[in-house]
Amino acid sequence: MSVTRHNQDPSGRLLSLSLAALGIVYGDIGTSPLYALRECFSGSHSVEATEANVLGILSLIFWSLVIIVSIKYLTFVMRADNRGEGGILALMALARPPAAPRHRQALLVGLGLFGAALLYGDGIITPAISVLSAVEGLRIATPLFEPYVLPITIVILVLLFMVQRRGTSGIGAVFGPITFIWFVVLAGLGASWVAREPHVLAAIDPIHGVAFFAQNRWHGFLVLGAVFLVATGSEALYADMGHFGKRPIRLTWFVIVLPALLLNYFGQGALLLHDPAARVNPFYHLSPAWALYPMVLLATVATVIASQAVISGAFSLTRQAVQLGYSPRMEIAHTSSQEIGQIYVPQINWALMLATIGLVLGFKTSSNLAAAYGVAVTTTMVITTLLAYVVARRVWKWRIVLAVGVTATFLVVDLAFFGANILKVEQGGWFPLAVAAIIYLLMSTWKAGRSILAARLREAAIPFDVFWAQITRNPPPRVPGTAVFMVGNPAGTPFPLLHNLRHNKVLHEQVVLLTILTEELPHVADKDRVRIDALGQRFYRVTVHSGFMEDTSVPELLAGIDEAGLKIDLEQTTYFLGRETLIATSRPGMAVWRERLFAFMSRNAVPATAFFRLPPERVVELGVQVEL
Repeated sequence: MSVTRHNQDPSGRLLSLSLAALGIVYGDIGTSPLYALRECFSGSHSVEATEANVLGILSLIFWSLVIIVSIKYLTFVMRADNRGEGGILALMALARPPAAPRHRQALLVGLGLFGAALLYGDGIITPAISVLSAVEGLRIATPLFEPYVLPITIVILVLLFMVQRRGTSGIGAVFGPITFIWFVVLAGLGASWVAREPHVLAAIDPIHGVAFFAQNRWHGFLVLGAVFLVATGSEALYADMGHFGKRPIRLTWFVIVLPALLLNYFGQGALLLHDPAARVNPFYHLSPAWALYPMVLLATVATVIASQAVISGAFSLTRQAVQLGYSPRMEIAHTSSQEIGQIYVPQINWALMLATIGLVLGFKTSSNLAAAYGVAVTTTMVITTLLAYVVARRVWKWRIVLAVGVTATFLVVDLAFFGANILKVEQGGWFPLAVAAIIYLLMSTWKAGRSILAARLREAAIPFDVFWAQITRNPPPRVPGTAVFMVGNPAGTPFPLLHNLRHNKVLHEQVVLLTILTEELPHVADKDRVRIDALGQRFYRVTVHSGFMEDTSVPELLAGIDEAGLKIDLEQTTYFLGRETLIATSRPGMAVWRERLFAFMSRNAVPATAFFRLPPERVVELGVQVEL
């Protein structure tokens, strides 16, 4: 779910944008109280709920939220906006200088791609752990619900993914208010227990965190894996920056989210000081008995909202990957005529649903899933910090002492959490790493395969100046209408043009060689979007520059062109496309098995006709066989 993009918050819009950001940006981190503190005291690496341990862990939670969210993301990383957009792919594009050495570019791209791949793992785990942890509250009410927790969770997840195709514009209007109620309830429940045990507030002093490590040593370090769960969802603050702007996200965090989270965590800590036996599920034990069922219902709705944000984030990430050339073309449906960020990608939606349900059935409890959760997010955070350092040096021109000092400070925290989580690989942490490895393999194979394919086509292509000389010496007959040829290599002659001329012996009276280039910018200004070069004899080369957050409808684009003597009647236009049949070979390039994988991905990509919104009845496809 996302809303209309705003680079600057207009006057009077700040509060409404802040409310919308509350429901979308903070859904994930806002549902962490359901399981984070519980995992510290009853998870796989838990500690006893003694006063020293409770105060120590609360201190770690407090300073984690302050350092990771308030300082690192909201103050430091959010400065790295790529023309107003955020997210790890936008950061990668910003950090990657065009003139950098090839090995350095490859390293930055590899980091960015792997970080993006990890976010798909997060998109699978978040709905599973969030909804499951909410429904598990029924066990607190009565053991009779024990057999029904998994079926109820799966039904909720199936319904969640089934409604994606309808878009979120309708239910999105209530996301913010419901999440606001959720945070108010979090604060209220926590405050009531803090009032009973006010000395729990002493945990704000970082000395309690230091004492926790001194007392628990290695075991205390392992608990960091559970403490980190309070910060999951931090990447959403940066990824959704382009949809809301910095001010609403920052205002919402400091005024509503941070106070509510801290009150709830400290309230759970106060409860444990009062009754250590409540450690099995301190969140639901905060509620009085009469409020338990309403809390389960509210928590379930809140986790659905949190899951919606992550699913929509996966859709947005996929569109960016397609536009940047790291993914095959996919069907991208716009679910709102007013809000460009609201999209639906069917292939990703159903893949996420099957993986999420499989995860619930495989891990069975949210405690088991907790081990898998932190690995993906901590790895992504380390990558974000490294890429932000490059941006600080290259874009912001920070002195190396300042850039290294700030980055090193964040890396100490990131790597501590990463180290604690990576030790849980056998307990479930392998899952997001496996998902990321598969996604990274697919993205890198597609990018490399497209480069090899382009090279093979260039080798076989006739230079355009040679073709031009031939038709100038012996002009072929011209027929009425406009022919549009999609061209990937501007220097060569597109083979559909050659095939059409060879077989039909004619050219259209107006020929357009259309090249669409996706820039490593989220949006391209209208004045820089289209370039038209008149080549003579009513041949035109049209180059379109598109941002990686934008979609390109070729008919709409051509309809708006009326310059350099080029005017296009869409009713008299034919679009010529090439369809390559790919054959894996042992020629230098990729391993044969990767070439076969690339060929399989290419066969299953959405046709260019649908992707560029061409009218099917006006499209002619001409095939060519290419040995990779």
